[in-house]
Amino acid sequence: MTQHAPLIIDIAGLSLGKADRRRLKHPLTGGIILFARNWKDRQQLEKLCAEIKDIRDDILICVDHEGGRVQRFRTDGLTHLPPMRALGEQWMQDQLAATNAATACGYVLGAELRACGVDFSFTPVLDLDYGESGVIGDRAFGRDPRVVSLLAKSLMHGLLQSGMGNCGKHFPGHGFVKADSHIDIPVDTRTLKAILKDDAAPYEWLNTTLSSVMPAHVIYPKVDALPAGFSSKWLNFILRSQLGFGGAIFSDDLSMAGARLIGGVEVSYTQAAIAALNAGCDMVLLCNQSVGEGKPVDELLDGMAEALLKGQWEALEASELRRLALLPQTPALEWDELMVHPAYMHALGLIP
Repeated sequence: MTQHAPLIIDIAGLSLGKADRRRLKHPLTGGIILFARNWKDRQQLEKLCAEIKDIRDDILICVDHEGGRVQRFRTDGLTHLPPMRALGEQWMQDQLAATNAATACGYVLGAELRACGVDFSFTPVLDLDYGESGVIGDRAFGRDPRVVSLLAKSLMHGLLQSGMGNCGKHFPGHGFVKADSHIDIPVDTRTLKAILKDDAAPYEWLNTTLSSVMPAHVIYPKVDALPAGFSSKWLNFILRSQLGFGGAIFSDDLSMAGARLIGGVEVSYTQAAIAALNAGCDMVLLCNQSVGEGKPVDELLDGMAEALLKGQWEALEASELRRLALLPQTPALEWDELMVHPAYMHALGLIP
């Protein structure tokens, strides 16, 4: 059994440098998250992903690729996917057509990424659109948790057809608060009953379909003083025990403001990672810290290795198995083959 590799890190450029290769070989590195700076064209991305897999074939290559304004790669033939709100608006006109379109979006999203060598996208957003959150906004399918669940399930069906897993985010819901957890620490003062009735409902309804979940860097003080991603009550008791979720849990980016202050104390990336893993996360993300010398990435790798030896966190076999389960199990279609594949051509015609 491979040692638990919980760290998802990034790389600075279009190809692997010496430092990137060293970090990829670290036994605690379990994944790479790509950004727009890692994209020039399809050929370059395919080569980069192949470089990564040559070093470690079990590395999970990830990206935030939802559609709309959150789509890292959007040139050289990749389909411009609509924001999820467009599917919610289509639902208001024709429910069955909207579910078909959502499946088509999921299939095209997953198949195109896999043809480029990417394993996994952090999608879909399950947050509800209350019209208040700028950071969520049109990334959400809509306000009704039932509509969000049905459209998300359709999109995840398309991802599954392409051979890709999924990630529901941001548990238990980021849509109600105005503050952006990238730069602030949002606080949602509603009761647990209110949150479970609306925002968290999709997580229970989709517990047979979700392969992973990403919690919000939001504090819900009537439930726990800690942000959800650092709260065992939210992750173990509510998400796993009460809502029946059995897949992988990713932390959101540990460099966000919402992750830098835990229990009123400013913490390091290593301390934040330890807190997230001990709360019930299987993997933790540190994004956009490899640029330049990448000192924060090295500090995290070294700090987590030392903390493991000191018993400050536990390398869990169950967490590693959940990570490995997110790797695609079927071969991907190559790009030229995909372009003339009947299912792909049909799906393109369904996307609004």
